[in-house]
Amino acid sequence: MPPVNLLAIPEPEIKVFRRRLLFWFAGNKRDIPWRRTRDAYRIWLSEIMLQQTRVAAVIPYYERFLEKFPTVQTLSRAKMETVLSRWAGLGYYSRARNLHRAAKVIVAKHDGRFPRDYEDTLALPGIGRYTAAAVLSIAYGQPFAALDGNVARVISRLGAVRGDLRAPALWRKLETTTEDLLDQRAPGDWNQAMMELGATICTPKSPRCEECPVAGWCRARKLGIAGELPATRKKRSTVDVTLAAAVLLDPRGRTLLIRQPGGDGALFSNLWQFPAVETTGGESAAGLADHLSEKLGITLNGNFTPLETARHSVTFRNIRLVPFLIRVARLPRLAGSRVVELSRIETLPISNATRKIANSTV
Repeated sequence: MPPVNLLAIPEPEIKVFRRRLLFWFAGNKRDIPWRRTRDAYRIWLSEIMLQQTRVAAVIPYYERFLEKFPTVQTLSRAKMETVLSRWAGLGYYSRARNLHRAAKVIVAKHDGRFPRDYEDTLALPGIGRYTAAAVLSIAYGQPFAALDGNVARVISRLGAVRGDLRAPALWRKLETTTEDLLDQRAPGDWNQAMMELGATICTPKSPRCEECPVAGWCRARKLGIAGELPATRKKRSTVDVTLAAAVLLDPRGRTLLIRQPGGDGALFSNLWQFPAVETTGGESAAGLADHLSEKLGITLNGNFTPLETARHSVTFRNIRLVPFLIRVARLPRLAGSRVVELSRIETLPISNATRKIANSTV
């Protein structure tokens, strides 16, 4: 009989393959909070948080978020700023914004229950094919195959698949393969088992083939090329950026925070930030003074006291944060700004870059 799509596994052996993987998963799966529930809201939250973020980093944020927003109803009623405060530090803040918008849709259109229909799920802000399949299979036992980077890597090695896995034509073949492999009797466990295999055994570097429960079907292992697959994707070249930031401080220990969409605002995730501008390294103070005057209408006569610089990375940018302490008798009043005690800025939604700048004042 022909193999299943990209795999060299004969059809009669697929059932054995499924049993082996599910048996391994039952005895070796990690004990993580979202695996102790079938609540669709909690599973959805975990899937959103796990996008481009490691499990270990997500767990404390997941637990703190649920303390504040235990149900989709409480999330839908919250102010966006409160949601962002609980997300602060996790990064990729569009995830939190979409989560909040989707919660409002679920309450308004689906009686406060995460939808069971695939198309309704895809229509929610921030949800794509993978997330829809993962939530519907794990929470509701629906037969949708979830394809993420971990699963794609497993399949590429099982089938010794070469080429850029994210190329549209090849990705569609991977989707078809995951659909054919899916154990329809236990789709949630199956999807998690495939992801767990990729996350813990069939890892990007140094795969532990000797511990793999399905190594007998792996063409890449037989060919001795498991460590070479999948093909390495070309990464965008990194860009070095210098950002000068103004920590204005009045006699009462208060500072000024702004929201600055676009430009450097994107580097601070469009959250509350100190006034900042991209500069050249040797002209940071002068560039910052010009920015404060020309763009924000803030003219300062005080001295710019350099603070400790810090390093920060956002996607392809390597950022050198160059903060200056500027003592003022009175903080300027700007539309859309916030005046807050410097020691209490953690109560607002701020990015890690802003947090690093604040820490330089200590």
